[in-house]
Amino acid sequence: MARRNDQRRAALVDAAIEVLAREGARGLTFRAVDAEAAVPVGTASNYFASRDDLFTQAGARVYERLQPDEATIARQQAADRDRETYAELMRELVGRVTSFRTGYLALLELRLEASRRPELRKVLTERVRADVDANVAYHEASGLPGDATAVKLLILTLNWLIVEQLTLPDVFTEEEREQLVTAAVERIVAAK
Repeated sequence: MARRNDQRRAALVDAAIEVLAREGARGLTFRAVDAEAAVPVGTASNYFASRDDLFTQAGARVYERLQPDEATIARQQAADRDRETYAELMRELVGRVTSFRTGYLALLELRLEASRRPELRKVLTERVRADVDANVAYHEASGLPGDATAVKLLILTLNWLIVEQLTLPDVFTEEEREQLVTAAVERIVAAK
C-alpha cells in the first residue's frame, strides 16, 4: 500500500526528476531516489507501486512545475493581441522552460523510455495531447493571431530550440535564441 504523505511524495518525485535528468531512465531506481531525496533506503518503494508508477508521476510533476504562475497568466491575458506580443509571450515561455533544465531533460528521458514501455507511452501520449489541446484552446480564447496549426507548429519549433539550448547551449547565443523565437512567430503566425 502506497503512503499518503503528500509533501514527502512530492519531494520524492522531485528527486526522481533530478535523477532522470542526471542519470537517465536506467539510473532511476528507488535507491537513487532515496539518496537524492536524502531519506532512508526503502522510502521511495513505500510511496510508489513500481518504477513505472515513479516514471509516470515524475512526468506529471514536470508538467505541473512548468505551468505559469497566476501573475504570468494575468499579464498574458491583459497584453495586446498582436504578433509582437505573441513573440514576447513565446520568449517568456522558452525562458521559463529552460530555467527548469532538469525538468525538461527528465521529460526527454521519459519520452525515450516511453518508446520501450507501452504504459508510459500511453500516459505521456495522453498528457502531451491534452497539453497541445489546452494550448490551442487557450490560444483560440485569447484572441491572439494565428490558428491551431500555427500553435502546433510553434510547439514543435520551440521544443527543439529548447532541446538545443539545454543540451548544446553554446550553439546559439541568448540573443540569437530571442531572435529565432521572434522569427518563428513572425513566419508561422499570420498577421490579423
